[in-house]
Amino acid sequence: MYVAVKGGEKAIENAHAWLAEERRGATDVAELSLAQIREQLSLAVNRVMAEGSLYDPDLAALAIKQARGDLIEAIFLVRAYRTTLPRFGCSNPVKTGDMACDRRISATFKDAPGGQVLGPTFDYTHRLLDFKLAAEGEVPKAPEGPVRLEPMPHITAFLKGEGIIQDEPARDDVPGDLTREPMEFPSTRPVRLQSLTRGDEGFVLGMAYSTQRGYARNHAFVGELRIGKVVVELDIPELGFAIDIGEVELTECETVNQFTGSKTEPPQFTRGYGLVFGQSERKSIAMALVDRALRWDELGEDNVGAPAQDEEFVLSHADNIQATGFLEHIKLPHYVDFQSELELVRKLRRKAEERMSEEAME
Repeated sequence: MYVAVKGGEKAIENAHAWLAEERRGATDVAELSLAQIREQLSLAVNRVMAEGSLYDPDLAALAIKQARGDLIEAIFLVRAYRTTLPRFGCSNPVKTGDMACDRRISATFKDAPGGQVLGPTFDYTHRLLDFKLAAEGEVPKAPEGPVRLEPMPHITAFLKGEGIIQDEPARDDVPGDLTREPMEFPSTRPVRLQSLTRGDEGFVLGMAYSTQRGYARNHAFVGELRIGKVVVELDIPELGFAIDIGEVELTECETVNQFTGSKTEPPQFTRGYGLVFGQSERKSIAMALVDRALRWDELGEDNVGAPAQDEEFVLSHADNIQATGFLEHIKLPHYVDFQSELELVRKLRRKAEERMSEEAME
């Protein structure tokens, strides 16, 4: 245990004041507004909302500003604020098949029903610095594209029609809530998905990359990646029906994976799934790959000892807030612990020196 620091209130106040000064930066430079962060750093805002488990672009922008751009610190701020909010109900499952897609691509079918929609993406950029942005000039307006009102069917629905992808019937049980109940192992797939969507993007990405390099024998295709807004509905008992309470932007990824079959099921494709707040392509794909790797037991596959197949390892280390808290606590005072270990090392050294002296005399 570490001992509390006493009498350091003034030093802490000064540290906070200095932190605020560093956050503001040079006063001859205009201060960032929340609207600027929300609109121009939208991908950072999306990550904070996803891993903070709170869909509010303005609060995420505020957290990023307060944290000086440290996204993990911003996620911590959002999660802490989230715990103060009352919960007055649970929304119905969103219908991603009715999503108004800004982007929808498939790596499995060139002529996907409903068409491919490239949308705003870095995929086809040259990854060269654009120095015109440093001139702070106006960005040319994108040409008006077609307004898509028709729902786009999921790619996996067509594979399901042929009977060559595993059927995943709707669950009747109420899924566990990771924000209210502690993680238990083995966990259910809904809880695993909650953990992955809240998990650190870099960690989940690393686990997903390991599966692609052969540490799970799990080859995947992106069946579909779609980004867009979906309506959120809430049942109102007094009314007897559900009402729309707003809409959220989501990124959904379904991977199509090989499956050799089992004693009860023929060879077919299986799925990995990822669903994340905002435009979060990398995270949703990585989440789908790790989700599929963690399904080895459910599908009767062999565990080859890959890290991404170890449920407890993945889920216990995915949360960047828990990891940060445990890691950063070691910079707090541990004077008593260290003094006891220091005394132990000194004692061992004295005994070693005495033994060496005795051996030299012999």
